Amino acid sequence: MDSSRHHTDLAYWFALLRAPAVQCYTLHRLLQELATPATIFRTKARVLSGFGLSQKTIDYINNPAWDKVKKDLEWCQAPGNFFITYFDENYPTLLKEIHDPPLALFLSGNPELLQTLQISIVGSRRPSPDGRRNTRDFAERLARLGLTITSGLASGLDSEAHHGALAADGATIAVLGSGIQEIYPKENIKLARLIIEKKGAVISELSPDFRPLPVNFPRRNRIISGLSLGTLIVEAAENSGSLITARFAMEQGREVFAVPGSIHNPLAKGCHELLRQGAKLTEKIDDILEEVGPLAFLAGNGGQEQEADGKKIKELDELSKLLLDNIGSRPVSVDSLVEAAALSAPVVTALLLQMELNGVITLMPGGKYIRV
Repeated sequence: MDSSRHHTDLAYWFALLRAPAVQCYTLHRLLQELATPATIFRTKARVLSGFGLSQKTIDYINNPAWDKVKKDLEWCQAPGNFFITYFDENYPTLLKEIHDPPLALFLSGNPELLQTLQISIVGSRRPSPDGRRNTRDFAERLARLGLTITSGLASGLDSEAHHGALAADGATIAVLGSGIQEIYPKENIKLARLIIEKKGAVISELSPDFRPLPVNFPRRNRIISGLSLGTLIVEAAENSGSLITARFAMEQGREVFAVPGSIHNPLAKGCHELLRQGAKLTEKIDDILEEVGPLAFLAGNGGQEQEADGKKIKELDELSKLLLDNIGSRPVSVDSLVEAAALSAPVVTALLLQMELNGVITLMPGGKYIRV
C-alpha cells in the first residue's frame, strides 16, 4: 500500500473512533457489514440509521472532525507511537476474546508487549503500607518470571504494580481511561514516561487528546482484565473500581486472585467479597503460579522456540490440526473439544496426548489444555 493511501485509511479510522453516541459493538457491526471506515463515511444516512445509529452520530459522519483527525495523524507519525486496529496481527489475542473488544488501540512504547502473557494487578488508590509492600512484591516476583504486569496507572496500588515490575527490569503495560496525551492522574506523567523509556507500553482505546472523564474508567477496566490471564486484587474497598475489574475478569472467564486481610480493615472488605464469590485466596506467589505456572514458564522460553513450534504444527495430521484450531490461549476442556471438533472422546484424548508429547499444547491444572 502506498503511503498516501495508508494516510487516507488512517484518517478514516481516526474519524470513526471519534464518532459520538455510538457503542463499541455497533462500530464492530458497521465494519463487519461495510468492510472499511472509509465506506462508512460514504454510506447514506438512511442505511446508517438501519444500524441503530442516532441522529447525532449520523450528523457527525456527514461532517467529521477533520481538524482533530489531523492531530491524530501527527501523533501517529511521532516516533514510538503506534495505532493498532482489531484487524492487525499485533492486536492482543486474549483481548479479542472478550465481549466488546476495543476497535483499536493507541500505544506509546513497545507494541510487542501486547502479545505477551500478562497478569493484571489492581487495588486501592489509598492503600495501607502493607498493601503497597505486598503489591510491589507480587509484581516484582511475577515480572521476574517473565510475566508482563498490567495495571491502570492510577495512584496507589496500580502505581506500585508498575514500579514493582520496573524494579525487576520486567515488562509492564499501563491502560488509560483517557487519551495518551492526557495522562491521569497528572502526578503519574513521570511514571508513564518511565514505563515507555524502560520498553513498557502505555495504551488507550481513546483518541490521544481525550480528557479523563469518569465514564471512561470503568470501560478501561475491561481492557485491563481482558489482556490478562488473571487479575490480582491486593486491597479494595467495597464498591471500588478494582472490583469492577475483577467482575470483568470473572465475566471473561479469567482467573481472579484476592489477598485476604483483617476483618477490621475496610480495604480488605472488597477482597473478602471476591473470595465469597469464588476468587482464589492468595497469600503467596505460589497461589498464583498454581493456576498460571505453566504459562509463566512459556513466557520466559517460548520466544526461543517459536520457529521449532511452527514446524511441529505443520507436521501434524489433519485431525490434530482440526483439534488445534479449537485450542487457544485460554484453557479448554476435553468435553469442549469433543463438541467443537465433532470427534469421539477416545479419539480426542489420543490426539491430545500425542500433541502434548509433540510440545504444541500443554496440560493445565484442572485437566484443561492450552496452545503453546
